[in-house]
This record gives sequence, C-alpha cells and structure tokens, in this order.
Amino acid sequence: MADQKKYILAVPNFSDGRREDVIEAVTGELKGIEGVKLVSVEPEHDFNRTVVTVIGEPAPLKQALINMAAKSIELIDMREQSGTHPRIGAQDTIPLFPFSNTTVEECIELANEIGKELHEKTGAPIFFAADNAATEDRKALAFIRKGQYEGLRDLLKEIKDDPSRADEYESRKPDLSKDGLLSDTAGATICSAEAEGLTAYNVFLNTEDVETAKKIAKAVRGPSGGFSTTRAVGIKFPEYDGVVVSINMFDCGATPVYRVFELVKQEAKRYGIAVTGSEIVGPIKLDYVINSLEYYLGLQGFRKEQILETHLMG
Repeated sequence: MADQKKYILAVPNFSDGRREDVIEAVTGELKGIEGVKLVSVEPEHDFNRTVVTVIGEPAPLKQALINMAAKSIELIDMREQSGTHPRIGAQDTIPLFPFSNTTVEECIELANEIGKELHEKTGAPIFFAADNAATEDRKALAFIRKGQYEGLRDLLKEIKDDPSRADEYESRKPDLSKDGLLSDTAGATICSAEAEGLTAYNVFLNTEDVETAKKIAKAVRGPSGGFSTTRAVGIKFPEYDGVVVSINMFDCGATPVYRVFELVKQEAKRYGIAVTGSEIVGPIKLDYVINSLEYYLGLQGFRKEQILETHLMG
C-alpha cells in the first residue's frame, strides 16, 4: 500500500440546488486540480441542495474541499435558504470514505483536519459526526441536525447562558465555534468519516398520494422496523409524475439495492399501487451493482473480472 497512490471518496452537500451560478462557483473549486477528480454534481431543486461526488489524493482533496466549503459559505446565506431536505449550514456536510489504498483511520484524521482548517479560514462552526464524533449521539447526522438551522440556531442562543440547561447546551453546541453558537449566515458544517459511503436511491410509484409513499418509506427505514442501514422518506418531486420513496443507503454491502427495491414493491402492492421504476442518484460502487445483477439473473460463481471494463481500471 505504501507504493500505491491513496484515494479518498468525498460526498459533500451544500445548501443550494436552484441557482446555477452558485452551483457552478462552488463546484468550480473542485475542477482542474491535479490529484482530484470531480465525478458528479447533482442539484436537487425541491431539496434546494446539491450533492457532489469527488475522489482525490488526500492532500489536494483536502485543500479542494476547504476551498469549496469556503465558497459555499461566501455565497449562501442561511437566513434566506429554504428547502425540503434537513440542513444546518451553507456547506452542510463534508463526509469522507476510504476508496483505494486508504483506511477509515486516515479518513478520520483528514476530516478532523478539514474541520479545523475550515473553521480557521472562515470562522464557520464545525460539528464532527460518524466515526469522528465526540459522543455517541453525534454519530448520527439526525441528532446534530435536529431542529435544522433555524431551530438549532435559536435553541443555542436560548440555552447558552442558562445554568439549568448546561447539559443540553453541551450536547448540542458545535465542536468548534467562536462563541458556542451557529453562524447566522453560514450555519455550521458537519465533517465526518465512515467506512461505507452513502448511496442515494429513489423508487417511483404510480400514485400522487404522498401519504402512501410515507407509509412505504416507514417500512423501509431502520428506526421504524426496516433495514438498519437505510433511511427513507416519502416525497413528491415536482418534475416527476407520481410520488417517490427516497432512500439513503449507508451500506449496500450489508443491505443490497435489490433487497430494498423488492421490499418497496412488496409494500406498494399492499396499497394497490405499482412501482414504475427507480433511480440511482449519483455514482455507485461496481460491487453494489454486481450483487443486484447476481440476484436478478441468478448468477452462480460470477466474478468481477468477468466484466471487461474492470481490466482497464488502474
């Protein structure tokens, strides 16, 4: 491993999916940099966020991500931002994952460095989550984002100097900040590292009934009895006919895509509706595609090397 180049996967999201000039300026900080490859840019109008996938060598990737986040913080004012996806900051998240010849420990170290240097550069508050988290609660983004930007901003101002709520304040305040509060304009940024990356997956239903999509999503997501490695919501995307079960899959090795797809189909059948298709948002690992291929074709003893293009991969 010492003689091979190291690559880390980052899937940051920032809180603007509508203004093309802002999206271009922010993602422009990731372009044309030696050792960094911008894989995809996925703006989501209704969510009003953009998810970026980028792969790079640790040193240039770190600088590119800091520059990207600084540009988000410069151009996005959280006092004016709204959307249907939970968020607490202009540069909402910077999650890192091992990709090639790297370990989770290396990603943890890099995420910590990014958080500290971004805070020094911009003054933006920082939370550390997942494997970087200081407490068990902070491993989950949902805990950090509880109340979203507006709710957490106001809560911290309310309880900061209240001795009777000191424990609550300590549990909710940023890990790094100038004053123990959120920034009014930038909110805060969550920096994290984990072994497995997020796969975003949407399943489309032939109904306009959002409540049915929500019921199906509840059956899919871990906290309400579904798969422990998934989170799901039922939602209407204005640009699509029908409604959507929108799923975040955190470990497609443990919970394959086909298994989630089949459960959604099963649950939809209960309500007399059909699945019309599905969509993978952004990149996905080849192994996760192969395990669904093996399932649907009943393949036995299939090897990745049987895919010709794998022999061109460095």
